[in-house]
Amino acid sequence: MTRNQRAVLLAVTATSFATPFMGSSVNIALPAIQNELAIDLISLGWVTTSFLLAASMFLVPFGRLADIRGRKALFVTGAAATALASVCCALCRSAGWLIACRALQGTGGAMVFGTGVALLVSASPAGHRGMALGLNAAAVYLGLSSGPLIGGLLTDYFGWRSIFWVMAALAALAAVILHLGADDAPCEARGEAFDLAGSLLYAAALAASMVGLSAISRPGGLALALAGLAGMGLFVRRQLSSESPVLDLSLFAGNVVFAFSNLAALIHYSATFAVSFLLSLYLQNLQGLSAREAGLVLAAQPAMMALFSPYAGRLSDRVEPRIVASVGMAVTCVGLALLLLVGSRTGLGLLAADLALLGLGFALFSSPNTFAVMASVERRDYGVASGTLGTMRLLGQTLSMAVAMLVFSPRPPFLAGMRTSFAVFALLCLGGVFASAARGKVR
Repeated sequence: MTRNQRAVLLAVTATSFATPFMGSSVNIALPAIQNELAIDLISLGWVTTSFLLAASMFLVPFGRLADIRGRKALFVTGAAATALASVCCALCRSAGWLIACRALQGTGGAMVFGTGVALLVSASPAGHRGMALGLNAAAVYLGLSSGPLIGGLLTDYFGWRSIFWVMAALAALAAVILHLGADDAPCEARGEAFDLAGSLLYAAALAASMVGLSAISRPGGLALALAGLAGMGLFVRRQLSSESPVLDLSLFAGNVVFAFSNLAALIHYSATFAVSFLLSLYLQNLQGLSAREAGLVLAAQPAMMALFSPYAGRLSDRVEPRIVASVGMAVTCVGLALLLLVGSRTGLGLLAADLALLGLGFALFSSPNTFAVMASVERRDYGVASGTLGTMRLLGQTLSMAVAMLVFSPRPPFLAGMRTSFAVFALLCLGGVFASAARGKVR
């Protein structure tokens, strides 16, 4: 492995570890944040959602900008911005400022998400890309698995703000490693125009759609969601007529594998992300567990992801990714259906076993699905493909939180609202099995 390959692998996997580590740690810390800042459940949801929404708004434009201006520079800038925003989060004294700083953190994260996978694929030899993606996915799931435990310990002993100090250190480290150790990656689209107006239209339309959807039962929520959808329609029209689009829609129109792989990712994350948010509140508020005890239970899911993701990545180098990913989606669907049986006195062992099943399904789905997306496009489109896949992930996570907040907007009993959310997620995942299977062959 060359110096450049080592630096790219270390920097990308560091951020791939740090971001889910922070996300899962913050989920564990939510009850502590709620108590200190005195906020309701819907506002608490925005502590998580503001990061996801901001990252979703800017990820595709930053992916395109990286293809034109350089992936290394944008990654380093994003990692540094994430570190600075994390410091701001640690210093916040009100819910409003925390939500705003989380949005700034998500904007910096979008620069990292939009370039990371493209940098990794570009630096990896053709026969080893599946393994590199598997290692990267393992870093993601290691962050997810250690986040609940370490985040719980940090919250119990040092307070929830310590989570953001850790994130700041990891993001800064990744920026330094890539800046000093990696070569500038080639820009296959250098010299092409960047559609700034289209990027702003995309961001505004996406924000209106997601905010409106999460508040659709409130006055003005439906109108805002419809305005966002209309804005997305205008964005699509602009991209179809643009000589240098932010998002090349021909990748969807003429590439069935790319289109259905991204749709499968959107569905999978929509059906799974809010599970840890809901179960963190359930374990601490209904079961009476401490943050570190809840973290031990929730760690069962990402631990299985970290264990099996490298194997799934290697398997996708030899077996048709569509088959592996579809099996993973089906396993996730079964795990979500079993969560409907959770009650106020459900045994922690049974809950951990179900979360482990979800983790296995996630591992079987994620790496092969990523392999399918990146293998279905030309090298010059790696940045846009990486950004698009990341957007599907973040949009799915945002939609998952929007579903949870929508379910709880009439303020039902917590257990009833949680079960309703799980029922919606299981049905979504069932549809995702068919979307995954319909993508066609990569090889």
